Amino acid sequence: MKHRLLPLFSLLSATAALAVAGCSSVSTRKVVELDRFHRFYVEKRLNENNRLDELIVAELQRLGRQASSGPLTMMPPKTEVLVTYDARWNWDFKTYLIELNLELHTLYPSKKLADGRYYQPSLTPKQPAEAVNGILRPLFGK
Repeated sequence: MKHRLLPLFSLLSATAALAVAGCSSVSTRKVVELDRFHRFYVEKRLNENNRLDELIVAELQRLGRQASSGPLTMMPPKTEVLVTYDARWNWDFKTYLIELNLELHTLYPSKKLADGRYYQPSLTPKQPAEAVNGILRPLFGK
């Protein structure tokens, strides 16, 4: 009897471990190579209070780009790429990032250069800075 319950117990243990660990996915897509662009502006979402714009700017600067953020009306005149984002947060005794979508566009004419998506609907998500890094690093090939 004990030998028949062992496979069932193993299966239940593995399922529980997967449920607790959660799975994350990061997908990125480049329409053109981003090496020729150096000045980026991250549009700050007015309804987003978790400072994701600052994390995106910091990561772009770590990747050797000039970057700043703020409302669209404050964009510097020599900006080459506009970065927009949408984030979905959840709260289960603490606030955590479930989903982050980034898009990079030229300004005039507005054409999409690249996009990326991070998704992890679990109680043990990555820190927001890790999610931003996971999207931007593959886009810049480093």
